[in-house]
Amino acid sequence: MTAFVAEPRQRRYRPAGECDLDATLGPHMRGLHDPCHQVDQAGAHWRTWRTPDGPVTLRIAADAAAAQIDVQAWGSGSAWALDAVPTLLGADDDWSGLSLAQAVLRQTRRRAPGLRLTRSGLVFEALAPAIIEQLVTNIEAWRVWGRLVRRFGEPAPGPNPLALKVFPNAETLREIADWEWHGLGLDGSRRRALVAAARVAQRIDECGSLDVEASVRRLEALPGVGKWTAAETLQRSHGAADLISIGDYGLSNMIGYALAGRARTDDAGMLALLEPYRGHRQRVVRLVEASGVRPPRYGPRMAPREYRAI
Repeated sequence: MTAFVAEPRQRRYRPAGECDLDATLGPHMRGLHDPCHQVDQAGAHWRTWRTPDGPVTLRIAADAAAAQIDVQAWGSGSAWALDAVPTLLGADDDWSGLSLAQAVLRQTRRRAPGLRLTRSGLVFEALAPAIIEQLVTNIEAWRVWGRLVRRFGEPAPGPNPLALKVFPNAETLREIADWEWHGLGLDGSRRRALVAAARVAQRIDECGSLDVEASVRRLEALPGVGKWTAAETLQRSHGAADLISIGDYGLSNMIGYALAGRARTDDAGMLALLEPYRGHRQRVVRLVEASGVRPPRYGPRMAPREYRAI
């Protein structure tokens, strides 16, 4: 027997100016096989959220001819999610006042005028994968993220053609045994940081109503959460336009090479290069990432590890 699927709630959103769904929503995707966010063959983004009103599945599709974005939502969190669509798609992302001195930045902005900083408003949802991504390769982190959500998440509401799951709630995370975390491939330090955050998930989500500076202070007070993790979180939950992921593996070299032609740059050098763009530094980082300009490699890539074998 085919399960009954309720008709979705719908919204048509007309952004002011161009909005590139792939470029804007890309930071929320944890790899091509993210069980919480995927793109179908038609180019529509399917995303699950655990909203304050409950889980939701969104289908977000651009209608270029009509200059609008069509959104469908299933689940108890539908109304909340549909209200949040404009900020998720960068409606309040203000690029005015940003003067792009370097040619690579101007050229990239011309090629990608629809790139916007996204704001989900859900802080714990953004913090959890950021903790999992600490000090490991993307491959390692996304592998653990996929195992966690598929094992402990719940099926996404709606038609669910991509077999999406909803991220486990904080209570579920708190109850996962150490041996189960090991089976997922998450090492002890990241596991302890994630469980500690889950214990105060409500306080973390209260950051959604705080400004970026206050949210940074609250997040960095958590055990195992430093500048990099706080920045990665708030870039997604708050659209933090001036917050840089200090300590990121490879980011300083990328910025140094794109803006100054340096093959190697440390964090201090990166911050010096970004200083003229203060107020917009994360926008500049996103442009550099979108430019495709990368520094030369002088050694092997950081190899992924499998913590389940340790």
